[in-house]
Amino acid sequence: MSDIAVLNARRIIGRNTKKECTKRVADLRDKILFKQPERSHHGDCPICMLPFQLDTMKASVTTCCSKKICIGCNYAYCFKKKEGVIVAIEDITCPFCRHPKPSSEEETEKNIMKRVEANNQAALLQMGMHLNKRGEYKSAVKYYKKAAEFGDADAHYNLSAMYKNGEGVEKDDKKKVYHLEEAAI
Repeated sequence: MSDIAVLNARRIIGRNTKKECTKRVADLRDKILFKQPERSHHGDCPICMLPFQLDTMKASVTTCCSKKICIGCNYAYCFKKKEGVIVAIEDITCPFCRHPKPSSEEETEKNIMKRVEANNQAALLQMGMHLNKRGEYKSAVKYYKKAAEFGDADAHYNLSAMYKNGEGVEKDDKKKVYHLEEAAI
């Protein structure tokens, strides 16, 4: 508990003891933590404006503009209405920005790095997940931390798992719980 939070609680409540103020700050944190959100933390599809499902397999992140697109919009874009057939893979472009899909893994990484340098929250998370899959845990933590600074709930959750397992960082239960709580809020 930070001293600043306790001082702010004292200002709000009055001249109560430090123990009462600390309890009040903890109660307020619990109230925020257990409040049910109106929507998913994943947000809405930028094309159809429908909320994303919690199942992350029902959406994809584009590598060109780092936009998350729902599976329905992705499918609708790939389906060519003119002839009623699926378009060839090499002719598919991004449904959001219309740039061509990358043709190689190097081009994909180059696109993601360009978005990472612009501090794009989705790209930072995507790069962290990519590095985590490759077993480069210390680098993944760096990207997860930066995405978490921007308030990304998935980055906070992934950081909590890394602190729990000691992957790329030392095991730390306090940081694990902190990041789990931030992901939940």
